[in-house]
Amino acid sequence: MVSSRIAIRLRPALLAAALALAALSASNVANAQGIPPGKTIHMIVGFAPGGATDIVARVLAQKLREHLGSQVIVENRSGGGGTIATDQVGRSDPDGTTLLMTPLANAVNETLAAKTLNARFGEQLTGVAPVAETANVLVAHPSLDVKSVADLIALAKKSPPGEILAATSGRGTSTHLTTELFNLMAGIKLGSVHYRGGGDITKDLLSGQVKLMFATIAPVLELVKAGSLRGIATTGPKRDSALPDLPTVAESGLPGFDVRLWLAILAPSGTPRPIIDQLAAATAKAQEAPEVKAALAAQGFKALSGTPDEFNAFYRSEVEKWRKVVEAAGLANQ
Repeated sequence: MVSSRIAIRLRPALLAAALALAALSASNVANAQGIPPGKTIHMIVGFAPGGATDIVARVLAQKLREHLGSQVIVENRSGGGGTIATDQVGRSDPDGTTLLMTPLANAVNETLAAKTLNARFGEQLTGVAPVAETANVLVAHPSLDVKSVADLIALAKKSPPGEILAATSGRGTSTHLTTELFNLMAGIKLGSVHYRGGGDITKDLLSGQVKLMFATIAPVLELVKAGSLRGIATTGPKRDSALPDLPTVAESGLPGFDVRLWLAILAPSGTPRPIIDQLAAATAKAQEAPEVKAALAAQGFKALSGTPDEFNAFYRSEVEKWRKVVEAAGLANQ
Protein backbone atom coordinates (compact mmCIF):
# COMPACT_ATOMS: atom_id res chain seq x y z
CA MET A 1 0.00 0.00 0.00
CA VAL A 2 2.84 2.40 0.81
CA SER A 3 4.49 1.89 -2.58
CA SER A 4 1.13 2.30 -4.29
CA ARG A 5 0.54 5.66 -2.59
CA ILE A 6 4.01 6.82 -3.56
CA ALA A 7 3.31 5.87 -7.16
CA ILE A 8 0.04 7.79 -7.11
CA ARG A 9 1.79 10.87 -5.71
CA LEU A 10 4.52 10.63 -8.33
CA ARG A 11 2.17 10.46 -11.29
CA PRO A 12 1.32 14.21 -11.36
CA ALA A 13 5.02 15.10 -11.09
CA LEU A 14 5.90 12.66 -13.85
CA LEU A 15 3.10 14.03 -16.00
CA ALA A 16 4.30 17.62 -15.45
CA ALA A 17 7.85 16.63 -16.34
CA ALA A 18 6.65 14.87 -19.47
CA LEU A 19 4.63 17.91 -20.52
CA ALA A 20 7.63 20.21 -19.94
CA LEU A 21 9.85 17.91 -21.99
CA ALA A 22 7.28 17.86 -24.77
CA ALA A 23 7.08 21.66 -24.74
CA LEU A 24 10.88 21.93 -24.87
CA SER A 25 10.99 19.47 -27.76
CA ALA A 26 8.33 21.47 -29.60
CA SER A 27 10.35 24.64 -29.02
CA ASN A 28 13.49 23.00 -30.35
CA VAL A 29 11.61 21.82 -33.43
CA ALA A 30 10.27 25.33 -33.98
CA ASN A 31 13.78 26.76 -33.66
CA ALA A 32 15.11 24.17 -36.09
CA GLN A 33 12.46 25.24 -38.59
CA GLY A 34 12.78 28.97 -38.06
CA ILE A 35 10.54 31.62 -36.52
CA PRO A 36 6.93 30.36 -36.36
CA PRO A 37 4.61 32.47 -38.58
CA GLY A 38 2.61 34.98 -36.58
CA LYS A 39 5.35 35.82 -34.10
CA THR A 40 5.96 39.55 -33.70
CA ILE A 41 9.51 40.61 -34.55
CA HIS A 42 10.90 43.79 -33.01
CA MET A 43 13.59 45.58 -35.04
CA ILE A 44 15.40 48.01 -32.75
CA VAL A 45 16.99 51.18 -34.16
CA GLY A 46 19.40 53.07 -31.93
CA PHE A 47 18.70 56.47 -33.44
CA ALA A 48 15.80 58.90 -33.70
CA PRO A 49 13.05 58.53 -36.33
CA GLY A 50 13.72 60.14 -39.68
CA GLY A 51 17.40 59.32 -40.06
CA ALA A 52 18.82 57.03 -42.73
CA THR A 53 19.01 54.00 -40.41
CA ASP A 54 15.39 54.45 -39.35
CA ILE A 55 14.08 55.04 -42.89
CA VAL A 56 15.81 51.96 -44.30
CA ALA A 57 14.67 49.84 -41.35
CA ARG A 58 11.02 50.76 -41.88
CA VAL A 59 11.02 50.09 -45.61
CA LEU A 60 12.84 46.78 -45.11
CA ALA A 61 10.47 45.78 -42.30
CA GLN A 62 7.47 46.05 -44.64
CA LYS A 63 8.99 43.52 -47.04
CA LEU A 64 10.23 41.21 -44.28
CA ARG A 65 6.64 40.87 -43.09
CA GLU A 66 5.74 39.36 -46.44
CA HIS A 67 8.64 36.90 -46.51
CA LEU A 68 8.47 35.85 -42.85
CA GLY A 69 4.71 35.81 -42.30
CA SER A 70 5.22 37.85 -39.13
CA GLN A 71 4.67 41.39 -37.96
CA VAL A 72 7.96 43.33 -37.99
CA ILE A 73 7.76 46.40 -35.78
CA VAL A 74 10.49 49.06 -35.84
CA GLU A 75 11.22 50.57 -32.44
CA ASN A 76 13.53 53.54 -31.82
CA ARG A 77 15.74 53.38 -28.72
CA SER A 78 17.98 56.39 -29.24
CA GLY A 79 20.78 57.52 -26.97
CA GLY A 80 24.36 56.75 -26.12
CA GLY A 81 25.43 56.85 -29.76
CA GLY A 82 23.44 53.68 -30.38
CA THR A 83 24.60 51.78 -27.28
CA ILE A 84 21.19 51.81 -25.56
CA ALA A 85 19.66 49.85 -28.43
CA THR A 86 22.69 47.58 -28.68
CA ASP A 87 22.47 46.68 -24.99
CA GLN A 88 18.73 46.01 -25.22
CA VAL A 89 19.14 43.54 -28.07
CA GLY A 90 22.14 41.91 -26.40
CA ARG A 91 19.94 41.14 -23.35
CA SER A 92 17.02 39.77 -25.39
CA ASP A 93 16.02 36.15 -25.84
CA PRO A 94 17.89 34.53 -28.75
CA ASP A 95 14.76 33.43 -30.58
CA GLY A 96 14.85 35.72 -33.62
CA THR A 97 12.10 38.03 -32.41
CA THR A 98 14.40 40.92 -31.35
CA LEU A 99 16.82 42.30 -33.94
CA LEU A 100 19.09 45.32 -34.22
CA MET A 101 19.34 47.49 -37.31
CA THR A 102 22.75 49.07 -36.89
CA PRO A 103 25.11 51.33 -38.83
CA LEU A 104 28.91 51.35 -38.85
CA ALA A 105 28.76 53.23 -35.53
CA ASN A 106 28.18 49.99 -33.65
CA ALA A 107 31.54 48.57 -34.75
CA VAL A 108 33.23 51.86 -33.87
CA ASN A 109 31.61 51.84 -30.41
CA GLU A 110 33.46 48.61 -29.58
CA THR A 111 36.44 50.92 -28.94
CA LEU A 112 34.96 54.42 -28.82
CA ALA A 113 32.54 53.50 -26.00
CA ALA A 114 34.45 50.52 -24.61
CA LYS A 115 33.86 51.47 -20.96
CA THR A 116 30.09 51.85 -21.31
CA LEU A 117 29.25 49.23 -23.95
CA ASN A 118 27.57 46.18 -22.40
CA ALA A 119 26.79 44.17 -25.55
CA ARG A 120 29.72 43.20 -27.74
CA PHE A 121 29.85 41.54 -31.09
CA GLY A 122 30.82 37.88 -30.81
CA GLU A 123 29.73 37.79 -27.16
CA GLN A 124 26.18 39.13 -26.78
CA LEU A 125 25.56 39.85 -30.47
CA THR A 126 25.99 38.04 -33.77
CA GLY A 127 25.50 38.99 -37.41
CA VAL A 128 22.42 38.19 -39.48
CA ALA A 129 22.78 40.08 -42.74
CA PRO A 130 24.36 43.17 -44.29
CA VAL A 131 21.72 45.51 -45.70
CA ALA A 132 23.22 48.53 -47.46
CA GLU A 133 26.33 50.63 -47.93
CA THR A 134 27.49 53.98 -49.21
CA ALA A 135 30.78 55.85 -49.29
CA ASN A 136 32.04 59.27 -48.31
CA VAL A 137 33.42 61.74 -50.82
CA LEU A 138 36.31 64.10 -50.18
CA VAL A 139 35.15 67.57 -51.21
CA ALA A 140 36.96 70.90 -51.20
CA HIS A 141 35.94 74.52 -51.64
CA PRO A 142 37.14 75.72 -55.09
CA SER A 143 39.37 78.32 -53.44
CA LEU A 144 41.53 75.59 -51.89
CA ASP A 145 44.39 74.75 -54.24
CA VAL A 146 43.75 71.02 -54.07
CA LYS A 147 42.57 68.93 -57.02
CA SER A 148 43.73 65.48 -55.98
CA VAL A 149 44.58 63.38 -52.95
CA ALA A 150 48.27 63.86 -53.76
CA ASP A 151 47.77 67.65 -53.77
CA LEU A 152 46.12 67.53 -50.35
CA ILE A 153 48.83 65.36 -48.81
CA ALA A 154 51.57 67.59 -50.22
CA LEU A 155 49.86 70.75 -48.93
CA ALA A 156 49.32 69.23 -45.48
CA LYS A 157 52.95 68.12 -45.21
CA LYS A 158 54.27 71.63 -45.84
CA SER A 159 51.69 73.24 -43.53
CA PRO A 160 51.76 73.30 -39.71
CA PRO A 161 49.92 70.28 -38.23
CA GLY A 162 46.20 70.98 -37.88
CA GLU A 163 46.29 74.20 -39.91
CA ILE A 164 44.18 72.72 -42.73
CA LEU A 165 40.74 72.14 -41.28
CA ALA A 166 38.19 69.53 -42.29
CA ALA A 167 34.53 69.76 -41.29
CA THR A 168 32.89 66.78 -39.58
CA SER A 169 29.32 66.02 -38.53
CA GLY A 170 30.48 65.57 -34.93
CA ARG A 171 33.20 64.05 -32.80
CA GLY A 172 33.43 60.31 -33.32
CA THR A 173 31.10 60.28 -36.35
CA SER A 174 31.95 58.55 -39.62
CA THR A 175 33.02 61.83 -41.24
CA HIS A 176 35.38 62.54 -38.34
CA LEU A 177 36.81 59.01 -38.25
CA THR A 178 37.33 59.02 -42.02
CA THR A 179 39.43 62.15 -41.57
CA GLU A 180 41.43 60.47 -38.80
CA LEU A 181 41.99 57.35 -40.92
CA PHE A 182 43.22 59.58 -43.74
CA ASN A 183 45.62 61.30 -41.31
CA LEU A 184 46.91 57.95 -40.10
CA MET A 185 47.46 56.43 -43.54
CA ALA A 186 48.85 59.58 -45.17
CA GLY A 187 51.13 60.53 -42.27
CA ILE A 188 49.65 64.03 -41.98
CA LYS A 189 47.48 65.98 -39.56
CA LEU A 190 44.32 67.67 -40.79
CA GLY A 191 42.46 69.53 -38.06
CA SER A 192 38.76 68.85 -37.43
CA VAL A 193 35.89 71.29 -36.99
CA HIS A 194 32.95 69.49 -35.44
CA TYR A 195 29.42 70.55 -36.38
CA ARG A 196 26.04 69.48 -35.02
CA GLY A 197 23.88 70.11 -38.06
CA GLY A 198 24.25 69.32 -41.73
CA GLY A 199 22.83 72.69 -42.77
CA ASP A 200 25.60 74.61 -40.99
CA ILE A 201 28.26 72.40 -42.57
CA THR A 202 26.92 72.96 -46.07
CA LYS A 203 26.64 76.72 -45.53
CA ASP A 204 30.21 76.99 -44.29
CA LEU A 205 31.59 74.73 -47.02
CA LEU A 206 29.88 76.79 -49.73
CA SER A 207 31.12 80.07 -48.23
CA GLY A 208 34.66 78.78 -47.81
CA GLN A 209 34.53 79.24 -44.04
CA VAL A 210 35.77 75.65 -43.89
CA LYS A 211 37.33 74.29 -47.05
CA LEU A 212 37.42 70.50 -46.77
CA MET A 213 35.27 67.53 -45.73
CA PHE A 214 34.87 63.78 -46.09
CA ALA A 215 31.12 64.15 -46.61
CA THR A 216 28.47 61.53 -47.12
CA ILE A 217 27.66 61.48 -50.82
CA ALA A 218 23.91 62.12 -50.89
CA PRO A 219 23.86 65.61 -49.27
CA VAL A 220 26.66 67.02 -51.48
CA LEU A 221 26.09 65.13 -54.73
CA GLU A 222 24.34 67.95 -56.62
CA LEU A 223 26.80 70.53 -55.26
CA VAL A 224 29.70 68.49 -56.67
CA LYS A 225 27.95 68.03 -60.02
CA ALA A 226 27.28 71.77 -60.19
CA GLY A 227 30.89 72.64 -59.33
CA SER A 228 29.97 74.49 -56.15
CA LEU A 229 32.22 72.04 -54.33
CA ARG A 230 35.14 70.22 -55.91
CA GLY A 231 34.93 66.45 -55.71
CA ILE A 232 38.36 64.93 -55.16
CA ALA A 233 37.91 61.23 -54.37
CA THR A 234 35.45 58.73 -52.96
CA THR A 235 36.30 56.45 -50.04
CA GLY A 236 34.98 53.02 -51.03
CA PRO A 237 36.97 50.09 -52.46
CA LYS A 238 35.86 50.96 -55.99
CA ARG A 239 34.51 54.00 -57.81
CA ASP A 240 31.05 55.04 -56.76
CA SER A 241 28.26 54.84 -59.33
CA ALA A 242 26.97 58.25 -58.20
CA LEU A 243 30.32 59.89 -59.05
CA PRO A 244 31.97 57.50 -61.51
CA ASP A 245 34.49 60.06 -62.80
CA LEU A 246 36.06 60.51 -59.37
CA PRO A 247 38.88 58.16 -58.39
CA THR A 248 38.92 56.40 -55.03
CA VAL A 249 41.30 57.46 -52.28
CA ALA A 250 42.87 54.02 -52.58
CA GLU A 251 43.73 54.44 -56.26
CA SER A 252 44.92 58.00 -55.58
CA GLY A 253 47.94 57.01 -53.53
CA LEU A 254 46.65 55.34 -50.34
CA PRO A 255 46.20 51.62 -51.22
CA GLY A 256 43.86 49.81 -48.86
CA PHE A 257 41.92 52.93 -47.88
CA ASP A 258 38.33 51.72 -47.61
CA VAL A 259 35.54 53.51 -45.77
CA ARG A 260 32.00 52.35 -46.30
CA LEU A 261 29.05 53.49 -44.24
CA TRP A 262 27.03 50.31 -43.90
CA LEU A 263 23.79 49.16 -42.33
CA ALA A 264 23.25 45.63 -41.07
CA ILE A 265 21.00 43.40 -38.97
CA LEU A 266 22.31 41.80 -35.77
CA ALA A 267 20.68 39.33 -33.37
CA PRO A 268 21.41 38.13 -29.83
CA SER A 269 24.18 35.55 -29.66
CA GLY A 270 22.85 32.03 -29.31
CA THR A 271 20.10 32.55 -31.86
CA PRO A 272 19.74 29.15 -33.60
CA ARG A 273 21.40 28.96 -37.00
CA PRO A 274 18.18 27.97 -38.81
CA ILE A 275 16.62 31.22 -37.59
CA ILE A 276 19.68 33.24 -38.63
CA ASP A 277 19.55 31.63 -42.08
CA GLN A 278 15.80 32.27 -42.35
CA LEU A 279 16.24 35.96 -41.50
CA ALA A 280 19.22 36.32 -43.86
CA ALA A 281 17.28 34.74 -46.74
CA ALA A 282 14.27 36.99 -46.09
CA THR A 283 16.53 40.05 -46.03
CA ALA A 284 18.11 39.09 -49.37
CA LYS A 285 14.64 38.74 -50.91
CA ALA A 286 13.49 42.06 -49.44
CA GLN A 287 16.52 43.85 -50.91
CA GLU A 288 15.34 42.91 -54.39
CA ALA A 289 12.02 44.74 -54.01
CA PRO A 290 11.82 47.92 -56.14
CA GLU A 291 10.53 49.99 -53.23
CA VAL A 292 13.47 48.92 -51.05
CA LYS A 293 15.96 49.72 -53.82
CA ALA A 294 14.32 53.12 -54.28
CA ALA A 295 14.42 53.88 -50.56
CA LEU A 296 18.10 52.94 -50.39
CA ALA A 297 18.92 55.08 -53.42
CA ALA A 298 17.07 58.06 -51.93
CA GLN A 299 19.38 57.85 -48.90
CA GLY A 300 22.47 57.42 -51.07
CA PHE A 301 22.79 53.70 -50.33
CA LYS A 302 22.93 50.55 -52.42
CA ALA A 303 22.19 47.01 -51.31
CA LEU A 304 25.02 45.08 -49.63
CA SER A 305 24.89 41.30 -49.82
CA GLY A 306 26.67 38.47 -48.02
CA THR A 307 26.11 35.34 -45.95
CA PRO A 308 25.96 35.53 -42.14
CA ASP A 309 29.48 34.04 -41.93
CA GLU A 310 30.86 36.50 -44.49
CA PHE A 311 29.27 39.40 -42.65
CA ASN A 312 30.63 38.24 -39.28
CA ALA A 313 34.15 38.20 -40.73
CA PHE A 314 33.62 41.66 -42.27
CA TYR A 315 32.27 43.04 -38.98
CA ARG A 316 35.29 41.80 -37.04
CA SER A 317 37.63 43.40 -39.59
CA GLU A 318 35.75 46.70 -39.21
CA VAL A 319 36.08 46.57 -35.41
CA GLU A 320 39.83 46.11 -35.68
CA LYS A 321 40.27 48.78 -38.36
CA TRP A 322 38.43 51.42 -36.38
CA ARG A 323 40.03 50.35 -33.11
CA LYS A 324 43.39 51.46 -34.51
CA VAL A 325 41.95 54.77 -35.68
CA VAL A 326 40.13 55.55 -32.43
CA GLU A 327 43.18 54.72 -30.33
CA ALA A 328 45.59 56.65 -32.59
CA ALA A 329 43.34 59.72 -32.39
CA GLY A 330 42.91 59.39 -28.61
CA LEU A 331 39.11 59.26 -28.88
CA ALA A 332 38.26 56.23 -26.75
CA ASN A 333 35.50 56.96 -24.20
CA GLN A 334 35.57 60.70 -24.76
